[in-house]
Amino acid sequence: MKRALLVGIDSYDNFDPLEGCVNDVVALTPLLARHEDASLNFDCHTLTSVGGSVDRDDLIYALDELLAPGADVALFYFAGHGSGRREANDVTLVSTNGTQTSPGLPLSELLGKVAACPVPEVIIILDCCFSGGAGGIPQTGSNITGLRPGLSMLTASRGDQTSAETSDGRGLFSTYLQGGLDGGAADVLGKVSLAGLYAYLTESFGAWEQRPTLKANVDRLHELRHCKPVVPLDQLRRLPELFTTAEAHLPLDPSYEPDALPDHPEHEADFGILQRCRAVKLVEPVDEEHLYFAAMNSTACRLTPLGRHYWQLAAQGRF
Repeated sequence: MKRALLVGIDSYDNFDPLEGCVNDVVALTPLLARHEDASLNFDCHTLTSVGGSVDRDDLIYALDELLAPGADVALFYFAGHGSGRREANDVTLVSTNGTQTSPGLPLSELLGKVAACPVPEVIIILDCCFSGGAGGIPQTGSNITGLRPGLSMLTASRGDQTSAETSDGRGLFSTYLQGGLDGGAADVLGKVSLAGLYAYLTESFGAWEQRPTLKANVDRLHELRHCKPVVPLDQLRRLPELFTTAEAHLPLDPSYEPDALPDHPEHEADFGILQRCRAVKLVEPVDEEHLYFAAMNSTACRLTPLGRHYWQLAAQGRF
């Protein structure tokens, strides 16, 4: 069982209003609720400031429900104001009724709840100012220098940075996060992991912009969402059949090209697989720039280093 709590707060009693946080929750919820093939993913609950407020007590109650027994994975997403205190190495998630002296829920308090909860895997994603300050909080677990096993934290910015909104009413970080979940961060198998998302996000921001951070203590990469693979799995499994070894060259000739003679339906079907593998950098032509010319000029193709990795996975029956 997978639970997700998504919080978006635009309205504040004592802080400047925001414009994109609720929109971010609306955009991200369907992507987390279902995989690309429409199968169920996270069971999502949303908490926003639309038509009301999200006070500190509301946050605590919803988090207690999220972290209650029964789930295998719990994901917490927060978009709103973050109040940083560098001397305390903490960041506070500001609630609607927060004040300068008591802004809302300190992340140290949230992480204390995470450390005590029975959920094996917890993912925290923060789109708020100073969110990267979460990384050094002592309450991250029983070990004062590390995160609790199974805990991952992805943040929109470093602990000394603010997090930007776009001109069309979205969080900049969450806009890119949406693109990653929608397939931009998917690997060859179509899996969107937290590590893949982080790689995608870091490439989305320049050296002078806010810098996302990732801190994790995990022994596996949890699949946040599954998208359609560019190369179907049944075709990836054929890599050891097409290439006798991971380093082998596959000789090509015009019979592989559908628009050339002689006709060879089996070779043409294989060539379609090779073209899809070429698109995700698993296969490359030998001595030619394109696979088409490798076929027409009767050279060959081979696996790239990444392709050899997936050849090994296919040979071992790993997918």
